[in-house]
Amino acid sequence: MAVKSDDRVSGLQSGAGQKLDVVDVSCCICGIDAAEPIAVGEDFEYRTSPDTFQVVRCGRCGLVYLDPRPAVSELDRIYPPSYHAFDFSAERFGLVYRVRRRLEARRLLSWCRGLPDDARILDIGCGDGFHLRLLRDFGKPGWRLSGVDADGKAALAAERSGLLVHHGTVQSLESSGRSYHLAILIQTIEHVDDPKALLASIRNLLVPGGRLVVVTDNVDTLDFRVFGGRHWGGYHFPRHFHLFSRATLAAVARKAGLEVAEIATILSPVNWVYSVRNALVDYGAPRFVVDRFSLSSPGSLAAGTLLDGIFQALGRGALLRADLRRPL
Repeated sequence: MAVKSDDRVSGLQSGAGQKLDVVDVSCCICGIDAAEPIAVGEDFEYRTSPDTFQVVRCGRCGLVYLDPRPAVSELDRIYPPSYHAFDFSAERFGLVYRVRRRLEARRLLSWCRGLPDDARILDIGCGDGFHLRLLRDFGKPGWRLSGVDADGKAALAAERSGLLVHHGTVQSLESSGRSYHLAILIQTIEHVDDPKALLASIRNLLVPGGRLVVVTDNVDTLDFRVFGGRHWGGYHFPRHFHLFSRATLAAVARKAGLEVAEIATILSPVNWVYSVRNALVDYGAPRFVVDRFSLSSPGSLAAGTLLDGIFQALGRGALLRADLRRPL
């Protein structure tokens, strides 16, 4: 599809700087262009461009996605060096890092039950290697861990931790054959331009019966209903290309040839915190107020955790967790 500058949003720009090159897209599940706009917003977090971005919902399957979205040539621009996933460390995030480290380690180990002592585990979109380090520190010593990330900055940060990380795409690993017992895709599928192709490539890397755990934002939540017109944290404008419900995540998994064992929800405070933050930024709140709502703000994260805990108890937590399998 040809790259172009989008004239439809030219009157809605804010800030300064050069506009992004964008592409028009269709639903990655249905393959049709029959979507209705549901939101517009900006890069409230990093201000990487002056563009306004449009979110649509497919009229057939209900998939929520960004249309138009940044061209592949713009990825280095929309993921600046200060991007949080490139350096999620104790030095930068303090108490929040230490608490999340323990909680995430517990989750990871629960997904690894039943794996052999020498299991091969692959983290796709591993960022700076946060989850791989947890598996190394808390998992079985015989597990063979590796990661892959398309961003060179992220891959380099992970390698500095002594991890085996491939700089590139999952497709570049397919020649290694069916060798992984478990793959994890944590907060990554929403960033890619073709989720179905990504899942199909991961399927080809799994041993028969091998598992893939996907974690991604959930659009079937109260925070989406409250903030979904512009400020919802899960939009992460313009870095989240696709956003899922249970139904659409199951649909794209099945189209990729994977069996759906379970789709449940996970508690997370982040979208609540960033929804408020985005609104504050948009309305011009003072910086010291905005800074109280971030990944390094224990108070707002604790409040968001308590709030989302209520909805998690009702099966409407902020994140989806899908347990998928390669058929035997």
